[in-house]
Amino acid sequence: MRVFIAGVDGYLGWPLAMYLTKRGHTVAGADNYMRRDWVQEMSSQSASPISRMTDRLEAFRDNFDRNMRFFKGDLTNYNFVENAFRSFKPDAVVHLGEMPSAPYSMIDVEHTTWTQVNNIVGTLNILYAMRDICPESHLVKLGTMGEYGTPNIDIPEGFFEIEYRGRKDRLPFPRQAGSWYHQTKVHDSNNVMFACRIWGLRSTDIMQGVVFGTRIDEMGDDQRLLTRFDFDQCFGTAINRFCCQAVIGEPITPFGKGGQRRGFLPLRDSMQCLTIAVENPPAKGEYRVFNQFQEVYGITELAEMVHRVAASLGIDSEIRNVENPRKEMEEHYYNPDHRHLFDLGYEPTTDVESEIAVMLNDLRNWHDRIEARREVLMPDVRWDGRREKVTYIDPAEKRGKIRAV
Repeated sequence: MRVFIAGVDGYLGWPLAMYLTKRGHTVAGADNYMRRDWVQEMSSQSASPISRMTDRLEAFRDNFDRNMRFFKGDLTNYNFVENAFRSFKPDAVVHLGEMPSAPYSMIDVEHTTWTQVNNIVGTLNILYAMRDICPESHLVKLGTMGEYGTPNIDIPEGFFEIEYRGRKDRLPFPRQAGSWYHQTKVHDSNNVMFACRIWGLRSTDIMQGVVFGTRIDEMGDDQRLLTRFDFDQCFGTAINRFCCQAVIGEPITPFGKGGQRRGFLPLRDSMQCLTIAVENPPAKGEYRVFNQFQEVYGITELAEMVHRVAASLGIDSEIRNVENPRKEMEEHYYNPDHRHLFDLGYEPTTDVESEIAVMLNDLRNWHDRIEARREVLMPDVRWDGRREKVTYIDPAEKRGKIRAV
C-alpha cells in the first residue's frame, strides 16, 4: 500500500513511517518543520536529540534498505498538496500535520487565529486533493479524545442512538472542546464527515488519547532514527513532563486536584493502532470513528506511577500539585468506549509502568538536555489570558519525599 504521511517529521509521523515500512508499505511524507519552530518558540528543545531531515532520510535508507520520498511544504498551500498527491498517488493518507497543542492555541489572539487557519485549511486542502486526484484513497485523520470533553455520560465511538419526542436516529455524539486547538479538531471532524457524505470519500477519524513514550522497536540502536520527545508546557504531554521532572529532580506537578481522567496509550501502541486503521479501510463514502487509547487513568494516578517506577530505578522524586492554568473539570465521570480497534486485532504491547521504566532510562541519557531547559516545565499560559507562572498549591509545604505509593 502507498501511504502518505502529512507531518512526517513529528513525534508520531516519524516512527509511523518506520513502522509502516517494516510492514512492507511504501511510504512518503511531507512536513515544513514547524514543530521544531514551535518548541523553540517555547524556549525549549526535544529531550531526545533530533537529526536534520537529510540525516533522518539517510538513516532510513541505511536501516530499511529503501528511500522514503519527502516533500517539504505547507499543507495550507493547496498547490503543494495537489502536486505531492499527483506525484505519489497515495492509497492512504495519514494526516498528522496539524498544530497539536491546547496551551499554544490559548496564548493570545494571534496564536488562536493562526491555529484555526493552519489546522482547518490544511485539512480542507487534503480533502479537495483527495477528491480530485485520489478519490479511492483512505484518509486516516488524527483527531483527539479532547473533542468530546468530559460529559457526565458514557462516550461512544463517534455516534450514538438517540430518542427525542418519540423519534429515533443515529447522530454524531456532541463535542465539547476544551481549547481553541480542540475546536479545530471538532471543525475537522465535521468537515471530513461532510466530504465523505457529498464526495464519497472514505475516512477514519482517530480520537486519540494521550500518547507517551520515547521509542519503538523499529528504531533499533541508530540514534538518527529517534523521534522527538517534548516536555515544555505546550508540547509536552503530562506523563512525558512528569518523567522529565523526575529525572532532573524537579517535583512532579499534577495540575489542580489531579482528578482529571484521560485515555492514554504508549507510542508503540499508537503505531499499531494507526496501522490497523490504514490496513482496514472503510467502505466508499463511509466516515467512521475510532477511540484510540489503551487505558483510562487520573492525572494523580499517573504521577504516582512515575514516582513509584522512578523509585524502583533509584531516582528520588516527589509529587507537588500546582495551580491549574486550564479551565477544566478536575473531578468528573469519564467512561469512553474503545472497541473498534480491539475488534480489528489491536493487542496492547506493554503496560504503562513498564513503558515508564523505558522512558526514564532513556531520559537519564538526555538529562543535560532537559536540565538546560528546566524552566519550561512550569507553565505560564493560562486559559484566562494571563501569562504568569503557576505556583504550588501549598507553597509553604516543606519539599521532600512523599510517602511510598
